[in-house]
Amino acid sequence: MSTITRDSLLTLEDYAKVRKQKRDEVMTHKKARKIPLGDHVILLFEDDLTIRYQIQEMLHIERIFQEDEITHELETYLPLVPDGTNWKATMMIEYPDPSVRADRLAKMVGIEDSVWVKIDDLPPVYAIADEDLDRENTEKTSAVHFLRFELSKDMIRALRQHGNLSMGVDHPAYRVVIESIDEQSRASLINDLIDIQ
Repeated sequence: MSTITRDSLLTLEDYAKVRKQKRDEVMTHKKARKIPLGDHVILLFEDDLTIRYQIQEMLHIERIFQEDEITHELETYLPLVPDGTNWKATMMIEYPDPSVRADRLAKMVGIEDSVWVKIDDLPPVYAIADEDLDRENTEKTSAVHFLRFELSKDMIRALRQHGNLSMGVDHPAYRVVIESIDEQSRASLINDLIDIQ
């Protein structure tokens, strides 16, 4: 479903001209796609717009203009775009104090596999985490994870018929339930999904 191709990317010069406008656009767009799960976990649901911005920013900041390097950036980021039957999210675990963060991350090993979404009374869907590489070890988890939630046709249909969307984390060291996601976020996430009749 992604519309991001090599030919659709702006050159470094063209992007520099519209960078501030693009940043403002994406920051506004992200507001509906950023869902806090409690005080310390945030899910940012990625889509074509957020990933296109990320690629353009990487090219801009790193001054990348070589074809093979641009291709590498595309190969790195395109898997984070949802493809019609799933949601893809960046999960961030945030504790401002470094010592508290280290302590909490040590207690949260496996948290990335404990994040779920639920539509109406259908069974919850747990995240498939970090398909690109392992981001934890036996001593601590990472502060950033990449999650994929695969939805069934029944789930997509229920969402399109105004079914309730809830989310949460079911980990011994961090339990949170959001009973109902706000309508603006819900509508934005539905845009990632194919239309099932």
